[in-house]
Amino acid sequence: ARLAAEVGTPAAVVSPASTGLSEAEQELVAAWELDTGLLLAERERRRRRGDGPVEVLLPARLSVSALVALARDPDELARQVRRPMPRPPARQARRGTAFHLWLEERFGQQRLIGDDDLFAEEEDTDDDLIELRARFEAGEWGGRWPSAVEVPFDTVIGDRQVRGRIDAVFSEPDGGFDVVDWKTGKPPRTKAEKDAVAVQLAAYRLAWATLAGAPLDRVRSAFYYVRHDKTVRPADLLDEAGLIALIQRVPIAE
Repeated sequence: ARLAAEVGTPAAVVSPASTGLSEAEQELVAAWELDTGLLLAERERRRRRGDGPVEVLLPARLSVSALVALARDPDELARQVRRPMPRPPARQARRGTAFHLWLEERFGQQRLIGDDDLFAEEEDTDDDLIELRARFEAGEWGGRWPSAVEVPFDTVIGDRQVRGRIDAVFSEPDGGFDVVDWKTGKPPRTKAEKDAVAVQLAAYRLAWATLAGAPLDRVRSAFYYVRHDKTVRPADLLDEAGLIALIQRVPIAE
């Protein structure tokens, strides 16, 4: 398969960050938006089909997760573009979403509620989610306060619109910033997987530098693996030129 660059998304699609929808509704709209782009790419591919290799068109709007997939396995992403298949959310993904919602409420509500409310009875939830909450509170980031949480962005990288949502941004004493992504799973083990997931932080760092009007070298970034109380800062993150080169990568022919 070959990734190319000539398809757009419908003009009626609106960025979910501007709609005032709930987090769950935003995730659903974002999934529809991505699926729409993939289906348009498939339609265009069928229109142009002829003899020789089949060309797979990369949508004009990409999610950060698509960039990670491109870094991990461009051929697999090409196959997904050719034949998009809906996938039910995995249990781990649902738990991660629930944990992120709890963090958003934790950071948001503590500015507004009184001390007595902090000891209100906790809603029923599964034991694993309770453990994740406790580990976060006791971990190295539990006592720190972000300057921004759940920051949506829609930025241009090369000739692509790239959208995503930054978990948390911390202001540093030297005037810089620390962009942190909370992870509820295990840290990657292989170098290839570490390099692939680091693309997520590279995109977040570039997006925040653009939003804040800050030099890229003043923005640090990290993954925090909650269950392991481990902060990972990948070295040599891609800059804008590196992300553009990734987007323009042509996968090996099938």
